[in-house]
Amino acid sequence: MDLSEELFNEAKKISAKSYSPYSNFPVGACCLFKDGSRYLGVNVENVSYGLTLCAERNALSSAITNGQEDSLIAIAIYSPKQKMCIPCGACLQWIAEFGSKEGVKIILENMDGKVQEYSLSDFLPHSFKIKL
Repeated sequence: MDLSEELFNEAKKISAKSYSPYSNFPVGACCLFKDGSRYLGVNVENVSYGLTLCAERNALSSAITNGQEDSLIAIAIYSPKQKMCIPCGACLQWIAEFGSKEGVKIILENMDGKVQEYSLSDFLPHSFKIKL
């Protein structure tokens, strides 16, 4: 099994812990950083739907909370309800915020049910950036 499949399987496994009683759309995410650290997240919904936290942002928040200072190099995302579970715009911008200069791999299940790598620029070709 290659690294992308490992990360995807971790996202798949953690998706079972999603708190999604309103949408019934569980999502799991697994982030990989340059130092080899991995962080997991699930979507956590709220009756006030705008307060919902996506799995990708949950995993990235966990990384930052645990002191991660390295660059994100890959994130795998899985939902049992939809193939090609592409991150929302807010999550794509978060991925860009913590991603490596070389780019971030986004690992999804393609329409044929196979694990496939995409680049962040496939989904967010013009991320918001401020030069400091």
